[in-house]
Amino acid sequence: MTGFGSYAPGVFLLGLLLPLQLGAKDSCVECHAGLEGNLTAPTQAFTSDVHQHRGFRCVDCHGGDASVDDPDDSMSPRRGFLGKIRRTDVPKLCARCHSDAGLIHKFRPQQRVDQFAQYQTSVHGKRLVAGDAAAANCVDCHSVHDIREVKDSRSPVHPLRLPETCARCHADAAHMAKYKIPTSQFEDYRKSVHWEALARRGDLSAPSCASCHGNHGATPPQVQSVAAVCGTCHALFEDLYSKSPHQPVFAGMGLAGCVVCHGNHAVLPPSDALLAGPSAVCSQCHEEGSAGGKVGAEMARGIASLEAALKRSGDLLGVAKRSGMEVSEALLQHHEGQEALIKARVAVHNFEVQAVNQPVSDGLKIASQTYEAGQEAMKERRFRRAGLAVSLLTIVATMAGLRLAVRSIEGKPKSAADG
Repeated sequence: MTGFGSYAPGVFLLGLLLPLQLGAKDSCVECHAGLEGNLTAPTQAFTSDVHQHRGFRCVDCHGGDASVDDPDDSMSPRRGFLGKIRRTDVPKLCARCHSDAGLIHKFRPQQRVDQFAQYQTSVHGKRLVAGDAAAANCVDCHSVHDIREVKDSRSPVHPLRLPETCARCHADAAHMAKYKIPTSQFEDYRKSVHWEALARRGDLSAPSCASCHGNHGATPPQVQSVAAVCGTCHALFEDLYSKSPHQPVFAGMGLAGCVVCHGNHAVLPPSDALLAGPSAVCSQCHEEGSAGGKVGAEMARGIASLEAALKRSGDLLGVAKRSGMEVSEALLQHHEGQEALIKARVAVHNFEVQAVNQPVSDGLKIASQTYEAGQEAMKERRFRRAGLAVSLLTIVATMAGLRLAVRSIEGKPKSAADG
């Protein structure tokens, strides 16, 4: 009796009811707690397991009868005892509960119950069904006897820990050799803006492996779906790209949209240098003097000119503000100029010069106006300083005159009348 399929339904249902009996005898824990090494480790780990906290016990997965002390009887096949569960049987075993909406909803109504169905569509699930016992199953990601809730920071599937969990297999060259899959994904991901947001800034909504590949239904995004996958977060960029001249061209060439320019795992911080110059991604397809190369260069020049103009006006307004001048309205306008710069950079994904030139033109007008406001503020500052200097000189001259007058009075000889 090696598979869980021989586990009698009556025994299984009894196992689900026993946890509800507080204080019920548990010979599994009593026995294994007195053993050593690998035989006692499960009982120690299970104290922190989410299933144990919900009242489930060893028998719910391993079968047997925890109310009997005699191991030959409590672990008898006739009592549905499974013992060590084969790796290929793990997903179906977990699914007995996790695919049962009636049962799961007693403990967590919002919990999904389609994990097993999704897993069967995944690369992992398909390989497991084909007999590859090394393919990842539930316990490889969630652990075995110390399974924790996803929101628990100690859980291997917590957002902050998930990349490392996936890397246990996917960064292991020996493990991945037979699949002929690269093992640099985790190393590349740690260079990305997504990792920066997740690990450095603690943004748990930042993309990790499951965000793009799925979790239970994990599979590589297909070429035609990459833009849609990226678009789950970057909706505006996806919309612009879908209307761009690149979309049909990339699709016709079998290229995966966003990753052509940005990469996949090592998504680096974008910069205007991607459009033109030695680091331009446009140059991968377009020569410098070609129509596409000229479009990239023109968009880069427009964005650079707006950035420079906003910096000039921003620096001037900063000096004026630190000098105590009233430039709050101009600073608000300057923020609008910064928004125009952002719009211009976003519009690049449309790959149309006019789409970039419009926000650039709007931003340059704002930059010109705010620079003039800064100049007026500085002119006022100079006027005030000149007035202050004149006032100080007048005060100094008055004080000098008074001092001379006092000394003159004090220096006069006293008259007979004064004596």
